[in-house]
Amino acid sequence: MASKEARVKELEALMEQSNFWENNAAAQKVIEECNRLKAWTVPYNNLKRRFGDVKELLPEAVEVKDETLIAELLKELTDIEKHLSELEVRKMLSGELDIKNCYLSINAGAGGTEACDWGEMLTRMYQRWAQKKGWKFEVIEAVEGDVAGIKNITMKFTGEFAYGYAKAEKGVHRLVRISPFDSNAKRHTSFASVDVTPEIEDDIVIDVRPEDVRIDTYRASGAGGQHVNKTDSAVRLTHIPTGIVVSSQNQRSQVQNKETCFKMLRSKLYEMEVLEREKKVEALGGEKKEIAWGSQIRNYVFQPYTLVKDTRTKFESGNIQAVMDGEIDDFIVAYLKEFG
Repeated sequence: MASKEARVKELEALMEQSNFWENNAAAQKVIEECNRLKAWTVPYNNLKRRFGDVKELLPEAVEVKDETLIAELLKELTDIEKHLSELEVRKMLSGELDIKNCYLSINAGAGGTEACDWGEMLTRMYQRWAQKKGWKFEVIEAVEGDVAGIKNITMKFTGEFAYGYAKAEKGVHRLVRISPFDSNAKRHTSFASVDVTPEIEDDIVIDVRPEDVRIDTYRASGAGGQHVNKTDSAVRLTHIPTGIVVSSQNQRSQVQNKETCFKMLRSKLYEMEVLEREKKVEALGGEKKEIAWGSQIRNYVFQPYTLVKDTRTKFESGNIQAVMDGEIDDFIVAYLKEFG
């Protein structure tokens, strides 16, 4: 930690120089490195200070038998321990992309209304999770099901290490329950896929040739009546060489939606480039446990028993309601410990 703090001081000294902004690209890299290091040093020093306060006050509280203060200090210790554990988890988030904001997309599988309802349940789960972590989230595009639920949705999560945590959710999520849409009350199995992409900054240059991109416009879905969208403002981009498809419909104009699409496309291409580079490094370092893209990663069983089980780490929880309310950090920590 001392070396990180020393480096932060070096970078802050650079940022105070009068010619700092002469090279904008270099300046952005300095700021990014400084922010990345501060994501470690600031919470560490805060915990160190809080622990020092408790260490100083607790013996005095015990000596005068101040039970109220003792209880408060013990509660503070528990909270410090919790945040220290979170900092330990961050040690596993050392990848180039981990600190970045991210886009999370959910696509309902085959199965009509039942699958779309599962898509909406997962959407709620991730929004609750983002709220618990203090992140901002924004819906980039959403297509509702014909009867109920969501066919597909793309959300943007803005917060420290958003991609590092959310990447654990990539893959297929399987639901088993008695369907509320089946009058015969039979058990149904539904699937939805989750994809996660880091958001890249504007200073990272990813060359996207115009001839490699097909641009389609369409009418954004929304409320009827006077609010119905009468222009083709929604945009879909298809990157022909890779087959990547991105779309946006929630911005005010076609131009803004197109800008959002190109940003998401560049982010996906950059992620592919970084992951390919990391894959080559890992190949040099020997075999690692592989996680196949798009594989089934987690089962959510509501009937005849309640259980959520991750197929990769074998971590499980019987409190399915808490999981659906966004309590998924234990699954993510288990993933990071094994694959991070």
